[in-house]
Amino acid sequence: MKKEYESYYKKFGLNVVYYRKREKLTQLQLAELTDVDRSHISAIELGKVGVSFDVIFKMCEVLNITPKELFDFRD
Repeated sequence: MKKEYESYYKKFGLNVVYYRKREKLTQLQLAELTDVDRSHISAIELGKVGVSFDVIFKMCEVLNITPKELFDFRD
């Protein structure tokens, strides 16, 4: 990840946390429903890793949101 985009990764991660908690899911539950490891969900939420479109689209299905909502960063 490029240093210049670090803040975007963190904002994306915060959105994942927000929508996951809104759906009352644990990291483990979200991981199982999106077919990724729980540690990867944690890294996404902390803004430490990038995410494939496949995982993004599956997350959106599970969290009942659109990709636009997941990328609608708050300041």
